[in-house]
Amino acid sequence: MSAIASLPIDPLQPQFLEHLRHHHLVVEADTGSGKSTRLPIWAAQLGRVLVVEPRRVACTALAEFLAAESGQPLGEQVGYAIRFDSNVMDTTEVAFVTPGIALRWLTEDGLAGFHTVIIDEFHERRWDTDLLLALLQRRQQHRLVLTSATVDGVRLADYLGGERLYAEGRRFEVQIQHQARDSHSLPDDRGLVQRVADAVADQLAAREGDVLVFLPGRKEISQCEASLKAALGDRALVLPLHASVPRPLQRQALTAGPQRRVILATNVAETSLTIPGVTVVIDSGLERRTRQRNGRTVLALTRISQASAAQRAGRAGRVAPGVCVRLWGQHAPLEALTPPELQREELVEPMLAAACAGAVLSDLRFVDPLPEKSLLLAQQRLRAMAAIDGLGGVTEHGRRLFPLPIDTQFAHLITAMPDKPCMEAMVDLAAALSLGQRLWRLPASEAGRQALKAWQPQPCDGLTLVMLLRQSPPEALAIDPALHSEARQLAEQIRAALALPQLSASSHLPYRRWCEAILAAMPELAFVRRAKRRDALGNGVMEVQPGRESRFAEEAEAALVLDQHSLPGRGHKQTLNLATCMMPLTLAQLVEAGLGEVRQGELNQGETGLLVTQERVYAGRVIEQRLAQPEGEQGRQAMVQSILDGQLLAPAGAQLQADARAWALWLGLGLGEGEPIDPQAWLLQQLADLGVESEQDLALIEPQDLHFEGIPEWQRAEFDERFPHFLVLAELKLHVEYQPRAKRVTVVYAEGSRKSDPKRWELPSWAGWRVQYRRASRVVDVR
Repeated sequence: MSAIASLPIDPLQPQFLEHLRHHHLVVEADTGSGKSTRLPIWAAQLGRVLVVEPRRVACTALAEFLAAESGQPLGEQVGYAIRFDSNVMDTTEVAFVTPGIALRWLTEDGLAGFHTVIIDEFHERRWDTDLLLALLQRRQQHRLVLTSATVDGVRLADYLGGERLYAEGRRFEVQIQHQARDSHSLPDDRGLVQRVADAVADQLAAREGDVLVFLPGRKEISQCEASLKAALGDRALVLPLHASVPRPLQRQALTAGPQRRVILATNVAETSLTIPGVTVVIDSGLERRTRQRNGRTVLALTRISQASAAQRAGRAGRVAPGVCVRLWGQHAPLEALTPPELQREELVEPMLAAACAGAVLSDLRFVDPLPEKSLLLAQQRLRAMAAIDGLGGVTEHGRRLFPLPIDTQFAHLITAMPDKPCMEAMVDLAAALSLGQRLWRLPASEAGRQALKAWQPQPCDGLTLVMLLRQSPPEALAIDPALHSEARQLAEQIRAALALPQLSASSHLPYRRWCEAILAAMPELAFVRRAKRRDALGNGVMEVQPGRESRFAEEAEAALVLDQHSLPGRGHKQTLNLATCMMPLTLAQLVEAGLGEVRQGELNQGETGLLVTQERVYAGRVIEQRLAQPEGEQGRQAMVQSILDGQLLAPAGAQLQADARAWALWLGLGLGEGEPIDPQAWLLQQLADLGVESEQDLALIEPQDLHFEGIPEWQRAEFDERFPHFLVLAELKLHVEYQPRAKRVTVVYAEGSRKSDPKRWELPSWAGWRVQYRRASRVVDVR
């Protein structure tokens, strides 16, 4: 390495190397100390070093800086590996990689070629860095170094069973200013663009140096960029800085130049990177962060933690005294630290990654315990995909899913496609949906919408995205070239991994077969419109609403929902799910896929025989109605009901019900032994014993075949005379109910014009029984 300027962390080198020979290390070092550039080079004296950087921008920038300092080309002594781009060789001494690359290499060879693994900026607590640490801690085959400017070093050192080192940074004084009038005002996105523009204008006029603005995401960066370019003109260069910015533009943001700069960044600039020339930080106090809500991972606009606010302010004091303008109140109640992602997100991907590394996620020891509910949901989803077995081990299917650089669900859908054309379409759609933001938006003008319709007539979000990658989109869609290039690059990478044709040689897309293959692979993606609320669709588990940018047609009744955006709704438990990629389906396709449950409706005697109305119900909506001849168990149930109603084999049904009533009374009076019968259940068993499967079989049965032998035949007539169940009096007909234990008889009005109550002498003797008469709600004793 060539001689480089002294950094605050340099005195720590002897202690660092001595401890690293025998222990794992936690290195706490202030912003600007030099930990991200010095520690990897020092550790390389003991063997090859893998440096895990949470962000791609930092990963490439640090590797390029150290390679330049070494005087050797990238990949010789120092290299990097990120998605789409790698220059690391077997001989590279220091390899900077993103966590996803590190996990993939770990599953391939256990990182056998490396002696030390440094996880930089561990305080960000990403799921992949937490998982990587737990897996490496379990294996105990590498020296581990965790670094951060804001981390609980004592707790981490105890977790590792290692040593804790601390180095102060080179900090210049940073003056903190708060813009909110109310000292308790929290960070807020209302009027954010104008507030940022005002703050930038004030600071450019008040002091020298470049301005770094922290914003929550690309959307806000794009809005502020347009506003500031119009307002500032040639007074300053406005530059965006986030993971999707092209590399030349990233270098421009990370390199000081002759012209003053206003750099608009996400929290990618919060750690690791030194942006020369910055003396002013303007902090929105906002970020986009995932969290669990009702069992789902929700991406929400969130206020940053106090630790993040401190990190951001430190960017203004790296090279000279500076100022940090916070767009919130001085005493705003921000949380102390950002919660770990493993506590906030679904655990499907971590669980599959752990399984591919030979571990069960729930068995690993993490810095913080994992939520039991999230573990259970992840296990259920991966088992449904056949990605893990009953013991949590990875299946062959799971191993095929893991290397694909996309969400596990999309990887599963790709591998589940029945042929290459469908697989190509699924690859392209997955690539387009894996960018982290929308590739296209509906044109605002009617002319633009007509141009879109002419280019792609089918109102399908999924098909539109696939065609955007395969063809030149219309100008009306205003596609971001960088995003479009990234999506195509990802599609090409996955196609190459699966030995599929390149995008330029894509197969003809069999649209209907593709939709039905997705439906067969993951039927839970099928949503059907609510019967009474057409702006909502359900799948029996959750509900979604079509997003404003979706092309889903009003007349469509069902859809595959391939992507959705969840937002916190009102209250603490609601979640608003907006479907952002919808592929229309017909109700007939849902029926053909066997979705829903079949319910039996009314029985009808048709010209061809007994028919039953069948309803197929999915997510609370009837998606099919049809008449069918009942068969098997269903047929026997229908025939039983028809027999009891007197439609078939009369009078067998009426006689059976009379026999059942008499038998129950016989037993109640203690005149015999046995159990009462349910006429429907008894008749169902009788038909099954007789081998009746259909109405045609029933034609071979006589009514006497369905006779129930309960009360002895020679005693039945006398018993019925003593205990009748129906009476006919003058102008009055009565049902009779018996309660043997209470020795009570109730005669119930059935019909008749008689106004007066029945008399005792008109009724059977029923000696010793209390007799009552009931008509509607009126009950009186009969005397």
